[in-house]
Amino acid sequence: MLAPDDALARVVAADMAHWLETAVVGLNLCPFAKAVQVRGQIRFAVSTAADPDGFLQDLRLELNGLMAAAPPVRETTLLMAAACLDDFWQFNAFLQRAQKLLRDTGLEGTLQLASFHPDYQFADAPANAITNYTNRAPYPTLHLLREASVDRAVAAFPEAAVIFECNMTTLERLGADGWSALGIKRSTPRLAPGHGDLAVPNGTDP
Repeated sequence: MLAPDDALARVVAADMAHWLETAVVGLNLCPFAKAVQVRGQIRFAVSTAADPDGFLQDLRLELNGLMAAAPPVRETTLLMAAACLDDFWQFNAFLQRAQKLLRDTGLEGTLQLASFHPDYQFADAPANAITNYTNRAPYPTLHLLREASVDRAVAAFPEAAVIFECNMTTLERLGADGWSALGIKRSTPRLAPGHGDLAVPNGTDP
């Protein structure tokens, strides 16, 4: 279920906008993010689906919505799960279903997905490694991107291949205390399973 522009959607979107501003853009974790942020081309969509099946349906809606929107109006979408997939390993397993949906809808090669989670953990890193924070966000999140836009951004950035290594170095220099000082947080409590219908989804555009 996609949340309308209600109190829940605004709070979740505000948490994510702060994370985007202070971490992704502020630490330059993604050199391509600032332009679309400044132009207001990012859609913050909040799902209150109480289970992965419902979240998958919301993903389908957002994929279709991004395809229907003109890039100058909506370049990319952040879809947040406010009431399910809090467990990182469940979320990680869900990504296979999300990729299958891309294939089944014929959108693979046109759109692509990136993922973020409060407990994100790289396969070769311990759970408490500061480098995991390059992909940690306040809510389980899927980032919907236009493949053509990614290709253009990479072509315009000659050192795109070293972004990952640079991000690892940035987080190691920042440390846990530095990350905490950014004030990134989840303001809403995690909703109990089965209570996702207390708030109804749609999303907000900045």
